[in-house]
Parts: sequence; structure tokens; C-alpha cells
Amino acid sequence: MLDVIIIGKGPAGISAAIYTVRAGLKTLVIGQDNSSLRKADRIENYFGFSEPISGKYLLEQGEKQARRLGVKFDDSEVVAIEKGEFFDVYTTDQNYSCKAVLLATGQQIVKVKIDRLTEFEGSGVSYCTTCDGFFYRGLKVGVVGYKDYAIHEAMELEPLTKNITIYTNGNELELSEKYNKLASHFIINNKVIKGIDGADVIGNIIFEDGTAESIDGLFIAFESASSIDFARKLGVITSKNCVVVDEKQKTNLKGLYAAGDCTGGLKQVSTAVGQGAVAGKQMIEYIRDL
Repeated sequence: MLDVIIIGKGPAGISAAIYTVRAGLKTLVIGQDNSSLRKADRIENYFGFSEPISGKYLLEQGEKQARRLGVKFDDSEVVAIEKGEFFDVYTTDQNYSCKAVLLATGQQIVKVKIDRLTEFEGSGVSYCTTCDGFFYRGLKVGVVGYKDYAIHEAMELEPLTKNITIYTNGNELELSEKYNKLASHFIINNKVIKGIDGADVIGNIIFEDGTAESIDGLFIAFESASSIDFARKLGVITSKNCVVVDEKQKTNLKGLYAAGDCTGGLKQVSTAVGQGAVAGKQMIEYIRDL
């Protein structure tokens, strides 16, 4: 049993980890090297550096600092979080249990280019199998995605319906060994999706080649799960694609915190580091109270 799991190894996540590990808490950071900060060639408004530095350099130094202090890292992709007495965090390779979780994956910026997708959100298009899968019992549903996360979401739907198609939207499947085996449970459609249509609710998927396919529900699980995806599935309050937190970085779910760009506000390294520090301090107090 771990004390703290931090999902995301950007400045917010690393900052929080430094606080929790120094307090003697068993801390694991799970994340891949996909922080948007890595794309920043020159940073010259962050405290403590007389000359411009790159985002990549800043991230690498932060990780080295955390490792030196005893933080453990897992470079896997997180596909699900569940809450019972404690938290269970599922990656593509392993399962972990912990007492507190910090969401710090940044803000989701990947948009699926499908005509009329937004129009049918809530009318057949969903981003949460846990929330909406029940409504499609025995019906024909699809999951848009091509990585482990999409297969995981399809597995969530399998007890409700056996008519499930994975729509890769023209991408080749990129799956770990575990999820590559599970993909055989589903129909795989590799066509590029142009758009969707219907009357009051979704009725068809329209492909670039001019063909169409009827559908009752479409779940979006494109690329990797983000903080907002995890929040929705856990019943955490969100607003405008951001996780809602209080001044102590707490969500409405006990033991779950969020920091950095996923909470909205000023998207700056200094803001993320500060929020991570606050979240780290609050998780320390929360676990000591337990």
C-alpha cells in the first residue's frame, strides 16, 4: 500500500511529490514524457534562473531532484482509477493501491476532428463509460480511440452489450501486450471518420470514403486518459473541461486532489509548482489524520 500516487510528472506533480516524500510518505509518480512544457524552447520568467532555460531541462532537473529524495516513478499509462476504502490505480502493466491521489496530467488538448461531435454530446456521444454505459444495454456502441485507454473503456462496456466496435479514426492500434490480447474481443474499424448525424440523438457514423454505419452510442477515448476523464468517472465536479478544486486543491471526493493546468487558471510553471506544493502539504495532513 502506497501513501500517495501522483498522476502526471509535470511541474505540479513533481512539486507535490517533493513535499510528500520529504514528509516520509511512500510516493509514486506515474506519467509519461508528454508534458506540454517539454515543447517550450525558452523559459525566462521562472524564478531562480538568470538565463533562459528550456522546459525539457526544467522537467529533467525536477525529476532528478525527486528521485534523489526517494520518489518512485512509473512511466506507464494510467487507464483507470477506482475508489473504495482506498484508491486503486490501474496502469497498462500494474495495479497500485494508495491512500491519496493527485491528478496533475495537465489539461486535455487533443481534439478529435469529427463533424457535429460537439452537437451530439449528451445525445449519444459520451466521454464516460461509467457514467453513461448503462443507457446502452444491448445496443450497438462504439469507442473512438486506438490506444490502451480505448480498449479499457470497451471492456467497461462489455458487461452491458456485446455489440462494440473500436473506431481508430484512421490510426493503427498502439497497444501494450495486455490490451492487444483484449482487443480481440471487439470489432476494429480503421476508417477515417468524417462526422456523425442523427435527428435528436446520434444515428450514424459517416466515414471519409462516403460509407456510413448506424450506431446507438459513441464513447470518446482518444489517445490517453486525462485528469478530466478520471474526474468524470469518479463523480468529481468539473467545469469547462477543468477539475473543480478548493483553495487547498481538494476535489469533492475525499482523498483526491488536483493541481496544475487541469484545474484551469493561469497556465504558468510557477502556478503549477505552487499548486503542487499546496496539494502536497494537504495530502500530508490528510494521510496523517488517517
